Amino acid sequence: MASDSCDLLCLDLPQAERVRALVPVDGNAQEAADRARALGDPTRLRIARALQVGDELCVCDLAWVCSSSQKLVSHHVRQLRTAGLAASRRDGKLVMYRLTDVGRALLSALLPDTEAAERG
Repeated sequence: MASDSCDLLCLDLPQAERVRALVPVDGNAQEAADRARALGDPTRLRIARALQVGDELCVCDLAWVCSSSQKLVSHHVRQLRTAGLAASRRDGKLVMYRLTDVGRALLSALLPDTEAAERG
């Protein structure tokens, strides 16, 4: 059975130091992991896609689009906001949600734009 580690210590120190300088420290890695985890739930992924397509939507619209209760959608959109993937603004009695630039970038990596693929 193959081992997952080297049998010989063969450290290329200049290469290893160059790479080490570019690897995020624990705090930055934790923030990125939290953002990735926020899109790790199928409901949140669907909500994020709806925000990507609809640009800005209220919880009522999101609930209808995602065939979920407003309470469930509100819970999930709050998690997206906490992770920095969505932002909100109050418009009278409505709270409107949209993806942040970080949210759009991460979602695009996970779910490439199917319309662009179909056109191209």
